[in-house]
Amino acid sequence: MADGTGTKDDPWRLTTAPGSSSYTMYRDPDADPPTLVCVVGSTTLKYRLRAIEDLHAWLIEQGDWVPLGAADEKKPAPAGTVEAWGRSESNPVGGWYGLRNGYRGRFGMYLPPLLEALGLAELTHDARNNRMRATH
Repeated sequence: MADGTGTKDDPWRLTTAPGSSSYTMYRDPDADPPTLVCVVGSTTLKYRLRAIEDLHAWLIEQGDWVPLGAADEKKPAPAGTVEAWGRSESNPVGGWYGLRNGYRGRFGMYLPPLLEALGLAELTHDARNNRMRATH
């Protein structure tokens, strides 16, 4: 289960799938749009808060393991990955879940460990090429 309650004062404390980097995330439901704030060292990334529910629903639709495919905003996301879905025009928000221009990528790096911590998905923890799937 998640370490922390997901508030600014008690953020979720997470580690990337390979276990190589620690970061925190918390909900900011009063932001416009409601935001999921991700703090990695001195860098802050922001994603739409609905990404948690939307990604879980998409994983259920996929029905099996999906590669994470994490990539920076300026780099292409491999097709069929969590990263590609997080910026696809066919997702529920019609594009990027990332909200901070220049830092909209890495959806496939930072969202999957949160879904795992919340009990919504399981995740592989290899050195690279990790995958995830919904838990039902």
